[in-house]
Amino acid sequence: MILYPAIDLKDGKAVRLLRGDMDKATVFNDDPAAQAMEFVAQGCEWLHLVDLNGAFAGEPVNAAAVESILAQTKTPAQLGGGIRDMKTIETWISKGLARVILGTVAVENPALVREAAKAFPGKIAVGIDARDGKVATKGWAETTDVDATDLARSFEDDGVCAIIYTDINRDGAMQGPNVEATAALGNAVSIPVIASGGVSSLADLNALRDCGAPLNGAISGRALYDGALDLKEALAALKG
Repeated sequence: MILYPAIDLKDGKAVRLLRGDMDKATVFNDDPAAQAMEFVAQGCEWLHLVDLNGAFAGEPVNAAAVESILAQTKTPAQLGGGIRDMKTIETWISKGLARVILGTVAVENPALVREAAKAFPGKIAVGIDARDGKVATKGWAETTDVDATDLARSFEDDGVCAIIYTDINRDGAMQGPNVEATAALGNAVSIPVIASGGVSSLADLNALRDCGAPLNGAISGRALYDGALDLKEALAALKG
C-alpha cells in the first residue's frame, strides 16, 4: 500500500483545511516545493497535490506552485482541483504530471473522464469526495444526490487508473479514516482505490491495509505536518 503525502495549495502556500472549509486553513509551509522535497527526502514514492483555489474557481490557480514542485522533484505526483477540460489535462501531463485527478467533471461531464482515460492510459484518476455517502463537487461546496459507489462503478470499464475516495467529514479532523466506507468501495469496484480523509496514525494505516479490500494506498496530510505520523516510519511499516 502506497502512502501519499498531501500538499494542499492555497494562495501559493502549503496548507491544510478542516473538513474542506477554506476559512479554516492552517499554513504549514510558504514554499510548497521545499515541502515536497522534504517529503521526497524522507523516501515517499508519490506526492498528492491539490489546487484548493482551483477547485472553487474551476480552473488552475496554483499552477506556479505545482510547476515548481514538478521542476524540483522527479517523484511522481498526482494533482486534483480545477481540472475540468481536455486542454488543462493535456497541459499538466505535458509538464510532467504523472496523474491527473478529475473530481467535479466526473459528475458533471463523465464523457470527459472517459475521453481522457483513453487518450492518456494510466494517467487519469477520479476523485470521489463524499459527505455521508453522497458525492460533493466544486471544492466540496455542493453536495449532489449521486451515490459515491454508483459513481465509481460507472467508470469500471473506462481505463481509469485509480479512485481517490475522500470522506469529507474526516478530512483534516485527525479522527481516523472511514475504514468501513473505504473498504466497501474498494470491494465494489476493480479500479484501485486510494483512501483519503482522517489518516492520522500508523494504526489508521494498518486498519486500511487490513480492511479486507485491496486498497492501492492512503493519503495523509495534517498528521505528517503536525508530527502525529512519522513519514519514514510509516513508509517502513507499510513495506514491512
